[in-house]
This record gives sequence, C-alpha cells and structure tokens, in this order.
Amino acid sequence: MQARPRICTLVVALQMCLLSTLSWAQEMVQPETLPQGFVLVVKDHSGKANKDNPIYFASSINGWNPADPEYLLEGRSDTRWQIIIDQDLQGVGVQFKFTQGGWDREELDAEGNAIPNRSLPKVDASKLAQGERPIIELEVIDFREPASLAEEVRKSGFYHTLEVTGDVSRMQVQGGGGGAQALTRDLLIWTPPGYNDPMNADRTYPVLYMFDGQNLFEQLPGLPGEWNADETATDLVEAGKIEPLIIVGIPHGGAHRLEEYLPFGSYRGVEGRGDETMRWILREVMPKIERAFRVKTDRESTGIGGASLGGAMALYASTAYPDRFGKAIVESLPMMADEGESASQYIEQAKRWPDRVFIGMGGHEVSNDPSDRGRNEQYQAWAKRVDRMIGQRGVSSGDRKLMIVPDANHNENAWSDRFDDALLFLYAK
Repeated sequence: MQARPRICTLVVALQMCLLSTLSWAQEMVQPETLPQGFVLVVKDHSGKANKDNPIYFASSINGWNPADPEYLLEGRSDTRWQIIIDQDLQGVGVQFKFTQGGWDREELDAEGNAIPNRSLPKVDASKLAQGERPIIELEVIDFREPASLAEEVRKSGFYHTLEVTGDVSRMQVQGGGGGAQALTRDLLIWTPPGYNDPMNADRTYPVLYMFDGQNLFEQLPGLPGEWNADETATDLVEAGKIEPLIIVGIPHGGAHRLEEYLPFGSYRGVEGRGDETMRWILREVMPKIERAFRVKTDRESTGIGGASLGGAMALYASTAYPDRFGKAIVESLPMMADEGESASQYIEQAKRWPDRVFIGMGGHEVSNDPSDRGRNEQYQAWAKRVDRMIGQRGVSSGDRKLMIVPDANHNENAWSDRFDDALLFLYAK
C-alpha cells in the first residue's frame, strides 16, 4: 500500500524525462530557411473566395503585388485554399498578406480593420523527411469589399501592358489626402538598367518620387505628351552621365487632385489637403517601396518632384520634411490668385531646404497668344523670385538651378524636354 506513492513519483519522473527528451529533440526553424520550401493552407471564414474571386499571396518576395498570377492560391476539395512556395529563400524573412486581387480587397480582422503584415510561424524540422515541405495552416477572417472606383478601374481594363523603356512595375496602394482616402491606385516604379543583374543583387539605389506619376512613362489619352522619364533616365544611365536611380510615379487622385495637391490655403473654394497627402506618402507609399525595392533611405539619396500643382507639392514636401528629402524638382510652379502670396510666405518661413533644387519654367506657361504676354512674364518673374528667395534661405547658387525656356508651354512636352537637365543637375556622377 505504501509503495504506490513511490510508483506514481517514478511514473511522473519518467514522463517528465520523456517530455524533456522530446522537447530537446525538436528543431524549430523558420520555413524560409528550408531549401525545399513550404506549403500554406488557408481557411477562408468569409466565404468570399471562389473561382472568380480567388486568393492571392502578396508579399515581400513578389514586390507586394496583390494580384500576382505566380502567387495565386488553388482551391482544394475541402473548401480551403493552398499555395506551394518552392523557391529557396535562403533564410530571408518573409512578410505577407492575403488579398483577392487588389489592396482594396486585402484581408481584414474580425473588427473589419486591415491586419498587420503576417510572418511565418516556426516549424519543427525534426518531423520532416528529407526534402519534405512543411504544411502551415492559416485562417482569413474576412476580405475588404472593393471601393466602387477601384472596381470601375479594374473593369475598364486599366491594367494594360505598359509600353515603356526598361522595367516598370506596378504596386497598389490605398488612401490619399482629403476625399481620396478610400482610393486605390497603382504606383509605377521604374528600375534602372542592370537592377536585376545578379552582380547587383546587393546594390542599393537613390530614389526619386514624382507626383502625377501616370504621365511619367506613357502618354495618356487627351494629353499632349508624357515626361518620357523612362527613355531619358535610360539614356543618361547608359551613357554614364548620372548614377542609376529608381523613379517612383505616384498617380494623382483623379477628381480629388486639387485638394490632394494644394499644400497652402485654398483655391476656387477647395481647401488644400496637401499635408494629409504627404503624411499618406510617408506612412503608406515610401515604406512599401523601401520594403519591395533596393532603395537608399537617407535624405541625401531621396528626391521628390512634380510639375504645376505637383511642383507645389514637391516644394512643400522638401521643406516640410527636409529630413526625408534631400533633392527636389519644382516645375512650372503655379501662381494662382489666392495662392501665390501664401506660397511666398511659406518659402520665407521655411527653416530648412533640401541640398539641391531644380526649378523649371516656360516662357509661355499661360498660352502662346500675344495677348497673354504680360501674364507669361509674370510667371517668369515668379520663378526668378522663388529662386531668389530660396537663395536667401541658405541654398547656394551652386546647389540650385533655375531654367526658363522661352518657347516652352505648361505641359508634359515641356517638362519632358527639361527632365534630362533636372536629372543631370541632381544625379550627375
């Protein structure tokens, strides 16, 4: 009778020893370290996924593309979804989310909020046979319902093949300033010659963010031209005249462009929301670019530019956030009736400026009509005044360039003609 406690103690000791041995035998590793890859199996609790609305894997290994056909999950007979990641990631950590083909259809939590980026859980490599892929089971609570504008864009065939020189990638982002907060749009990212060469795998590049990005690389219907940024940058890089850089086009918010791109005051009854736009760029746009592309993140290597209202935004961004932007392209800076003076007041009170500033202006910004000669001259005088004020704020003559082209108009053709001068001034070797 008295032997039972000793037997129980012995059994408990043996169990603890066995558990300790099993724990010691485990080999918990990140799936990214396994050369054979891994399998993700997803349970969709929303019931929204079907053959017409499948699930995509958007991650740091595919440029955060929310509709990458190479990372499309397959439906299973048990109503779950599956994807096999069979590439050797060589231990590089992966962050990811699931979407239904766009960031306007990203996965949500139970409260309807976008979830933080996912990371892969560790797996027990000791339980895997040679070359066997671990199966990781995950759950999606819900997917965001697409905004009506994004759905219209998708149906309109906007995602056509880009006819560009070099490589331009798309990256969907959501948000903006003012009424564009619910908007989904594509960033357009041009990478320089040699970017994808294995010998440059560890190389990082300066980056130039540009407003009105939909006009940089192709001519849209109804416009007189494009910036030809891809052709110009390619020629200058291949000629060895500038250092290779990455150009990021940030498209405007369509009907919301005026409020998005007004950094000071108001115009025509529209209150400017340029400050909101810049906070969105710093919070949403730049972090995604920095995760997906090999860009340098120091202020000296980061530029921002634009024309017209986009030029006003570039001027505002480079002074409101001088710790983030060291270069600026300010083209055809507008001189609106209730806006020009507030802009000059802003310039006079700005405490810090970027290292180098390119200012471009045409001699016929208003029109080619001789009757508009006086107003055209006002724009030229305005550009000279801005250049002079920037100099008075501490930017030396060698670090700023004013270029006024007498016959140039206020359009993409003029900005294209001056873009090589801007790149040479800011990025010359």
